[in-house]
Amino acid sequence: MTALVGPNGAGKSTLLTMVGRLLGLDAGTIEVAGYDVTRTPSKDLAKIVSVLRQENHFITRLTVRQLVAFGRFPHSKGRLTVADEEVISRAIDFLDLTELEDRYLDQLSGGQRQRAYVAMVLCQETEYVLLDEPLNNLDMRHSVQMMKHLRRAAAELDRTIVIVLHDINFAGHYADHICAVKDGAVVEFGTPAEIMTDDVLTRVFDTPVTVVDGPNGPLAVYY
Repeated sequence: MTALVGPNGAGKSTLLTMVGRLLGLDAGTIEVAGYDVTRTPSKDLAKIVSVLRQENHFITRLTVRQLVAFGRFPHSKGRLTVADEEVISRAIDFLDLTELEDRYLDQLSGGQRQRAYVAMVLCQETEYVLLDEPLNNLDMRHSVQMMKHLRRAAAELDRTIVIVLHDINFAGHYADHICAVKDGAVVEFGTPAEIMTDDVLTRVFDTPVTVVDGPNGPLAVYY
């Protein structure tokens, strides 16, 4: 798991959406697993990289299972097989949504709905998963639950997860690597131990930051 962090307007979401080819490049190239994202056919790229954007607003009334099934489209082209249904069920089970799979999205809490969207991208079964602020609008409890689910997905499903986060302490606790973005450029990249320091975080966020030893690792304190 790699966390993209940085101040507002730094370019975190822009970088993520360019990697997922949802935004064009002005210059340069981006490769994922050796594939040039601007040259690889969409049908092939969709089997390599899945993307969850911040704007998750389906107008059509869908159940959880119907939503998660969209993740199989690159494989099924809309004609779900028995094997596809099994993958859908596994994704729903993995995100603890089994009891809710027949509920409509507008009947769910924000945390439940966000888990359904994550289940959809995991159902796509890509090695690389890009998540743009999946903790947006979640309270502390649901944010912790979501990060634990994503940590499990990285470990148990062997997925490479790149996630945009606003909370540096979530990045420091759950991520394997942290990529700090500022003014449209990557300014720092390393392990949490390398990034979670007073000097680095103060420089990245342009505000005084002190890193203290917490019960489960370093914690950044803003003042």
